[in-house]
Amino acid sequence: MKTPSDIIRHFFTPYYMLSASQRQGDMPDYNTKSIYKILFNVAWPAALESLLISLIGFIDSVMVSSVGTEAIAAVGLTNQPRFIFFAIFFALNVGVTAIVSRRCGEKNYKGANECLAQTLGLVVILGIILGIVAIVFSEPLMIFAGAKEDTVDMAVVYFNITMVGTVFTSIGMVINAAQRGCGNTKISMRTNLTANVINVIFNFFLINGYLFFPKLGVTGAAIATLMGNVVSFGMSVFSISHPDKILHLNLKDIFVIYPPYLKLLFIISSSALVEQVFMRIGFFSYAKMVAELGTTEYATHQICMNIINLSFAAGDGLGIAASSLVGQNLGKNRPDYSIIYGKCAQRVGLIFSMMLFSLFMFGGGPIMWLFTEDVYIISTGINILRIVAFTSPLQIFQVIFSGCLRGAGDTKFVMISSIITIAIIRPIITYILCYPL
Repeated sequence: MKTPSDIIRHFFTPYYMLSASQRQGDMPDYNTKSIYKILFNVAWPAALESLLISLIGFIDSVMVSSVGTEAIAAVGLTNQPRFIFFAIFFALNVGVTAIVSRRCGEKNYKGANECLAQTLGLVVILGIILGIVAIVFSEPLMIFAGAKEDTVDMAVVYFNITMVGTVFTSIGMVINAAQRGCGNTKISMRTNLTANVINVIFNFFLINGYLFFPKLGVTGAAIATLMGNVVSFGMSVFSISHPDKILHLNLKDIFVIYPPYLKLLFIISSSALVEQVFMRIGFFSYAKMVAELGTTEYATHQICMNIINLSFAAGDGLGIAASSLVGQNLGKNRPDYSIIYGKCAQRVGLIFSMMLFSLFMFGGGPIMWLFTEDVYIISTGINILRIVAFTSPLQIFQVIFSGCLRGAGDTKFVMISSIITIAIIRPIITYILCYPL
């Protein structure tokens, strides 16, 4: 009879994650320590990167909270409109990671660089166009997003300043996505760490006007975010300037058309783009309905969303690692290892989800106190986090499953599931629960 420790050991051992028909070779050696070490080495920088990306919004919300509840709401109102403009770049990132990881697995480094060059050429053009469109239509967009008289001016200013950096941000994102594809997740971690440090430092000086800096409030938070993104962009570009690295480009390379990769990018990224567009529409509709409830309610929602996004960093990192390792091992013609890395990521995700459950169930109060002393916001936020405690394991598993599918180049299933759950079900249930009920 198996003891509980035997069951746990069996559950986490890679050899038992495969059926007999899935194992390759007569005596396959799936070294548990080696497999988890490789997964960890790819996942932890990606998780930290995701944490740092979430921290930008988290830090801005915490630091502008000294200005007032309206400032928290104003910063939050810009999130979903910005993500809609970035949807095409998120889609291209999915395609770049999938293609580069497969080419690196095949040791076709020339192909990996051609894919990156083709994508960067597209991103420069799209970044300029979308950045201009966003700024021109910023005020009606913020009003449509749910901005009230007490938040619309601050929201427009924050949105315009951060969207100035669209080209810089999108280029950095694509380069980091390519680096993740070849397993180099530390570069994007460093760039985002630097962006956060700069953001925090200049938030401190510019929001409340310390030393000789002017007191700019929400405008100061936007400027600090832009400065961090520009420096992050420079670091990402520098990472592909070394000829001795796997990914390296010259400026002229991005103006060359590579038809095979243009077609492949379209095939893989088109499903991801449809997913992103519908997903962003769903999130936008969801956020707009919450914003219509009032500034205090939306500020509560924004605080909780920042906390939730921050806590899911481990799941995002495991999803990115799964995408990279699944793609690389399929490129090496080792589907057995692709399955193993996907399942190991799910096991590790289970551990993190149990930790998050405890944090949200019992630690909501102290976390909410970081943002505000408003008793209504804190009590409402605690209840929201307790609900999220029960959904966080499913959210982490979904992110990891999606990463596995993207690494295999299958973006259609992820697209369909996102459309159904985020673009259709979420807004409908939100409307029913917020208004008729």
